[in-house]
Amino acid sequence: MRWASCCSFLRSASGACSPERLFSLGPDPDAPPQRQGHLLFEERAVQGGAYNFKDWLLVGAEAGGSAADCVALPQECILSGIMSVNGKKVLHMDRNPYYGGESSSITPLEELYKRFQLLEGPPESMGRGRDWNVDLIPKFLMANGQLVKMLLYTEVTRYLDFKVVEGSFVYKGGKIYKVPSTETEALASNLMGMFEKRRFRKFLVFVANFDENDPKTFEGVDPQTTSMRDVYRKFDLGQDVIDFTGHALALYRTDDYLDQPCLETINRIKLYSESLARYGKSPYLYPLYGLGELPQGFARLSAIYGGTYMLNKPVDDIIMENGKVVGVKSEGEVARCKQLICDPSYIPDRVRKAGQVIRIICILSHPIKNTNDANSCQIIIPQNQVNRKSDIYVCMISYAHNVAAQGKYIAIASTTVETTDPEKEVEPALELLEPIDQKFVAISDLYEPIDDGCESQVFCSCSYDATTHFETTCNDIKDIYKRMAGMAFDFENMKRKQNDVFGEAEQ
Repeated sequence: MRWASCCSFLRSASGACSPERLFSLGPDPDAPPQRQGHLLFEERAVQGGAYNFKDWLLVGAEAGGSAADCVALPQECILSGIMSVNGKKVLHMDRNPYYGGESSSITPLEELYKRFQLLEGPPESMGRGRDWNVDLIPKFLMANGQLVKMLLYTEVTRYLDFKVVEGSFVYKGGKIYKVPSTETEALASNLMGMFEKRRFRKFLVFVANFDENDPKTFEGVDPQTTSMRDVYRKFDLGQDVIDFTGHALALYRTDDYLDQPCLETINRIKLYSESLARYGKSPYLYPLYGLGELPQGFARLSAIYGGTYMLNKPVDDIIMENGKVVGVKSEGEVARCKQLICDPSYIPDRVRKAGQVIRIICILSHPIKNTNDANSCQIIIPQNQVNRKSDIYVCMISYAHNVAAQGKYIAIASTTVETTDPEKEVEPALELLEPIDQKFVAISDLYEPIDDGCESQVFCSCSYDATTHFETTCNDIKDIYKRMAGMAFDFENMKRKQNDVFGEAEQ
């Protein structure tokens, strides 16, 4: 893992950036020796070398009283980083030998084959196994979305390098088309006829000018009471346009939003357009070397503020007293805490099943057809196009992102399971990917907590959904934070302190 110098591209006021190098990578010659040493120490700590569980318990005891304000278990890396910045003493334990739990990136390729019980291993045509970093739950970042703001405010960007995803497409009538999100693209799109283009353009102008604090921009629409269905009717938009607007621009998974107040949908479309405007091509970003870099970045953030990470650390039991969590037991020892953050796999008695999601990882030797040979893209198949209740998603990345061998592509199709034959449900997506070199099929249960955790102080996240972006995940993070801290999530509170533990002045 290479340490990155502070990024500059998102701090600029405006303007498009080259998709090739958005963040500068490489050793930071200006980094103070204390920072470099601390990060090296953190690397040893999480590997269980120079710093073990007993050492951590002794440190906590010497500090006086309870060893931790908060214990976090695997997927909650972002929250553990945020809590550390806010002055909490955090211990992060992971039963796995790698960061990120379910959202990790698997390398080398041989490990992916083992995980899916393909004992023959990858053929020589797949190249070197170490060239692969395959996401188990692939997602893109909205360029102007919540996760990017979290990365910027906490300066985790200094550990990461990103590329712009090269295209965003929508499925209609068995073909895929580029998603139009500006007035110019709307007029040039093949998705609509001439008169439909004009109506859609008027709709986009309305959304662009809309300001919830300025009634003059409402044009007769009440954002709190007018449904989105009525807004579409106002602009006389047809069903195909409604499909790609709601699902490819506003990124809804179902049509439930149609009868809800329109404000949320308008803001979602504005987010998509603003994200697209930052870098062109598409509104999405993706980290080089895979999504596994994200939890590592937040692990380093937590370590800088005194947090401790331990990999390969099993959790034997969660200790409760009088209905509240007081500690976590591991290998016969107990780390005491006041709060616990975890994913559903650690507390099966406190969650309920909310459905299933199927994800099929496909290795290709070619870009997806009709995407202008893009090295990366997203395709959304709206539910109505394939007679379903929820959308099908495809995201594709490649060797250009340092996640595959030269000339290879990784495409992942995912959707919420609706029948007893999940693989058949994603066939429309797989047909777009043919020919496929190798498939890895995973069907996962979706869980959600049965209570808010305020009484027990055990805060559980929801399982990752089928979407190919992080906005729903960030909403879950903000909701957990509010319940833990007793106050609404505020990005300003995430900023690194003016003088952090290394005495760095704020830039």
